[in-house]
Amino acid sequence: MVKASLIIAFYKKIDYLKLVLAGLQRQSFNDFEIIIADDGSSLEIIKEIELLSREIPYPLIHVWHEDKGFRKNKILNKAIVSSNSDHLIFIDGDCVPHSKFIEEHFSSRRKNLCLTGRRVNLSDKITKLLTVEKIKDGFLEKNILSLLADSIWGKSAYVEKGFYFKNKTIRKRVNRKNRGLLGCNFSVSKKNMLEINGFDERYEAPSIGEDSDVQFRLEKLGVKIASLNNIAVQYHLYHKLQERMKENLLLFEEVKKSNQFYTPYGINQ
Repeated sequence: MVKASLIIAFYKKIDYLKLVLAGLQRQSFNDFEIIIADDGSSLEIIKEIELLSREIPYPLIHVWHEDKGFRKNKILNKAIVSSNSDHLIFIDGDCVPHSKFIEEHFSSRRKNLCLTGRRVNLSDKITKLLTVEKIKDGFLEKNILSLLADSIWGKSAYVEKGFYFKNKTIRKRVNRKNRGLLGCNFSVSKKNMLEINGFDERYEAPSIGEDSDVQFRLEKLGVKIASLNNIAVQYHLYHKLQERMKENLLLFEEVKKSNQFYTPYGINQ
């Protein structure tokens, strides 16, 4: 039995996953398992993940289903069922965690509390500089000022979210405002996720379904959302931004009108 389950939403980008796994190998907290929630990657990538699992010093579970379009929420639900702890941490397969990432999520956990951090958006230029060796050496944490310069003269964004604060007073000050749940950086108890029946599998496009919808239903359950801004830090590897789909917006409006925390379209159907 492990103390935490880190669930990585993944699809095809194996080079990015290698960087994420490299970041996980330098975590200050080590009693966790990794669950790769794979939304239908190819057989070649499956074989690569199997090889990577032999190099990782943590238990690694690969949950996969056939590629039938965007079914991220469905595979995330399978990952929840496969988890072996009561504390679930969710990230995306293009988000490299700070070395204190899992420790902060785990140590900040409370009953009926969902924790959400933020991320730095790395530019294409910075992303191309990264290697597994650099990540293991702490390149992103050591070069925060270079990232800041790239946000001024280059194309990195939200670099201020990359500053990790230890001081409790500063932590409270930067987290005075309530922030929305970020699907690539949040944690909650498995019990709470099962109580809302996991992710709503009707969302078949990125955005809303894996964060706004979950936040709405968790809050209806009585779970509070707390911010770990500048505490649970991660670095988002570059890719082109995805548009919010109209279908998702319409579905979310339907969910809000229902005013229910439990979705009949989740883990149990």
